[in-house]
Amino acid sequence: METAFGWKLSLPIITAPMFIVSGGDLVIEAVRSGFVGTFPSLNLRTTDELRRRLDEIREALADRPPESAVYGVNLVAHHSNPRLKADLEAVVAAKVPLVITSLGAVPEIAQAVQGYGGRILHDVINRRHAEKAAEAGVDGLILVSAGAGGHAGILNPFAFIAEVRRFFAGPLVMAGALSTGADIAAALAAGADFAYMGTRFIATREANAKEGYREMLVASGTDDIVYTSAVSGVAGNFLAPSLRQAGIDPGGLARTDRDAVKLELDPNTRKWRDLWSAGQGVAAITDSPSMAELAERLKSEFNAARQRLSVL
Repeated sequence: METAFGWKLSLPIITAPMFIVSGGDLVIEAVRSGFVGTFPSLNLRTTDELRRRLDEIREALADRPPESAVYGVNLVAHHSNPRLKADLEAVVAAKVPLVITSLGAVPEIAQAVQGYGGRILHDVINRRHAEKAAEAGVDGLILVSAGAGGHAGILNPFAFIAEVRRFFAGPLVMAGALSTGADIAAALAAGADFAYMGTRFIATREANAKEGYREMLVASGTDDIVYTSAVSGVAGNFLAPSLRQAGIDPGGLARTDRDAVKLELDPNTRKWRDLWSAGQGVAAITDSPSMAELAERLKSEFNAARQRLSVL
């Protein structure tokens, strides 16, 4: 199908850029399945490694037309990121089709990406952030709503879309607990242009995730998700069983103010690597298929949802 930006995809899915988890294999297989594949630049240790990763992805997708070979890089646009300038230069040189910015909407970044014909999306969790990103000139907004994996907001996605549509006419991406083809159809019905899915793809064979991580996703439900700022300093959703494995009582972490809780971690325990993020979409995850297998299932579920709606 043809989506916003003229991209031709099998489904309007953007795979979320996940720290550690989103490796080259996941990105390439996502694109081959007809989705948009993305990864964080900081998954690579250096800018040189980022350049090599971009070369690998471009070469792997060289047989696909540009409108069906859409991949992207997430840049942390915050002053604490010392690699931002160098990574942006690498992205511009490679003419990456999509750039996703986080923790700062910067007009100069938007202009640099748009200057070579790329598209830029910015993730937001509330109206104020959305307004600032719109003023910065981004092409579209990712509405990170309640239930999303990783750093997430607390707004209902339907209300969030309605509010942002009051002042922003560009493409919107719904993020938050989307795991099935029916969820994608619901996002489109609500007015979104794309569905942003992360947690569902952690439980695929191509994801750079430990087997225990995938098994925990399959075994978990919504009650196993804790929303806390204690892990990273920014409020987000994490798997309570992974916290318990690290000797942390998740019952005392369900607060979002940054100074509420200070984690005392074992020296061998690392945030994100051992404390695993996930969204409430775990409720729909029951297995760990390949990307290709999951893609076919999502298409079938999406078409079934459309058929159900057509008889209303």
